[in-house]
Amino acid sequence: MEPVDPRAMRISDADRHRVADLLRDAAGEGRLDLEELEHRLEATYAAKTYGDLVPITVDLPGHRDDTPPSRQPAPRRAGSVPARGPVPAHPSSFALMSETRRSGPWALGDQHTAVAVMGSVVLDLREADLAAEVTIYATAVMGSVEIVVDARTAVVLEGVPIMGGFDERRSRVVPEIGPDSPVVRIKGFALMGSVDVKRKGPPGELKRRLLGPSEG
Repeated sequence: MEPVDPRAMRISDADRHRVADLLRDAAGEGRLDLEELEHRLEATYAAKTYGDLVPITVDLPGHRDDTPPSRQPAPRRAGSVPARGPVPAHPSSFALMSETRRSGPWALGDQHTAVAVMGSVVLDLREADLAAEVTIYATAVMGSVEIVVDARTAVVLEGVPIMGGFDERRSRVVPEIGPDSPVVRIKGFALMGSVDVKRKGPPGELKRRLLGPSEG
């Protein structure tokens, strides 16, 4: 028996309602006008399969607004890294049947958009320059968005999984969240894909443990 293409699988009313909520949020933010909203809502409630939902949502960083954290930390850099000069800035990351990876010293501002369509986006924030609060709009359509943070970074997940996953994996390090921790707020949706958060130690730590202390 041949495997069933996930795009051909039938959707439920709950799936339609979740997509409709995303569309209404997008209209409230000015991403869709009323005519577009009406057209897409009609297409959503007429959709039969997950494949039918892809063109309705693929160009939207759909998200919900929840109560923000009460703390207001001062802007700071993620992780314990020495002072340095200007680093590359990347306001967005896109992968179409490919992989896009951001790691090392880089800046993402107070917002970043990550879209993976049948591909993979990896955002390693452990050495990145972070504002006090950063919002990442993550959209995964038959692909994956992976976000790596350190022990000190607070993560708030506000995404919507639709036949996919939107969650934080088991931490490899003990979280050390404090009142001055940077906050990474992740919004968006995963349609037949995944948006995952992984909490790890400093880059290269595992290699240093395996090799032992260097002789000087």
